Amino acid sequence: MRYGVFADIHGNLEAYEAVTAALDQEKVDTLLCLGDIVGYGADPKACIAKTRELGCLIVAGNHDYAAVDKVNVDFFNTFAREAAVWTRANLPPTDREFLRNLRLVETVNGITLVHSTPHYPELFEYIQTSFDAHLGFEMLTNQLCFVGHSHVPVTFFRKRAVTYAMDPVIKIDPKIKTMVNVGSVGQPRDENPAAAYAVYDSTAQTVHIKRVQYDIEKAVTKIVKAGLPEILGERLRYGR
Repeated sequence: MRYGVFADIHGNLEAYEAVTAALDQEKVDTLLCLGDIVGYGADPKACIAKTRELGCLIVAGNHDYAAVDKVNVDFFNTFAREAAVWTRANLPPTDREFLRNLRLVETVNGITLVHSTPHYPELFEYIQTSFDAHLGFEMLTNQLCFVGHSHVPVTFFRKRAVTYAMDPVIKIDPKIKTMVNVGSVGQPRDENPAAAYAVYDSTAQTVHIKRVQYDIEKAVTKIVKAGLPEILGERLRYGR
């Protein structure tokens, strides 16, 4: 089976449309969304509508929960907090209810899906180091886990010790626990502004992290016109 896996859309409709068009060409069998549909970008309603239309299996991100008061935005940085408050004010009740009902962790065909970490997913901590990954592996019951949240594509493996790789093609060994961060659709932070997504082929046992170009300037213009902090648009140009 071929899975299209993506995370951290962040209200960026232009990036989202580019990724879903690419996934359509990939002929994947099912779509998996790792959360943060909203936040930062100017199109939260359209991104929610598109996600619902796609029929993805979805887990909640911290910005999804922030939009419905399930996360305290006082702990967000200034720009993230402004975006969360703006998003909350611009979502109709049906969209808020949709986000409110998303679960933190899902499992499909022996694959764990979580936005942040398998250990205490409700805290929305980051997996950025080998020690972070070690904590996650300790709680992980499945051999393969997909995560988002940091916006940086990286894969961790638990062998005798925890190792990592940033290769775009990952070979999955079913005997080794593996945690794959698929990067971000709508706000990459690895100094590559192209939207990121992954294709997991369970037969070939490979994960391909892929990138696709999109109309960044259109997304930036929408952010400015919406009255959101301009830096949220500016950073899209540089992927950080």
